[in-house]
Amino acid sequence: MVQKTYFKTKDYCKVKFTVNAENAETIEILGLNSDWENSVVMGKKKDGSFTCDVSLPKGSQHQFKYKVNATEWANEPEADSQQPNEFGGINSVIVI
Repeated sequence: MVQKTYFKTKDYCKVKFTVNAENAETIEILGLNSDWENSVVMGKKKDGSFTCDVSLPKGSQHQFKYKVNATEWANEPEADSQQPNEFGGINSVIVI
């Protein structure tokens, strides 16, 4: 799930990512701000879900994917859109 919070006086949007994945020990987000090298590590909650808050610039668009247990790639089903990637797969897209 992706939840966006816009601020009238700020030039960014706070985005809360929430993922429920069975048997997941770790989940990271890669690709935000075109950074596929440095991940955003999501925190695991007591109910087994993973969450994190990220500030992204207004008027921007970001391709991203979740990396589950450091081996498995997953997309966000509630993303604004999807975009083919250079590896023959699909990336999630968020529009701010």
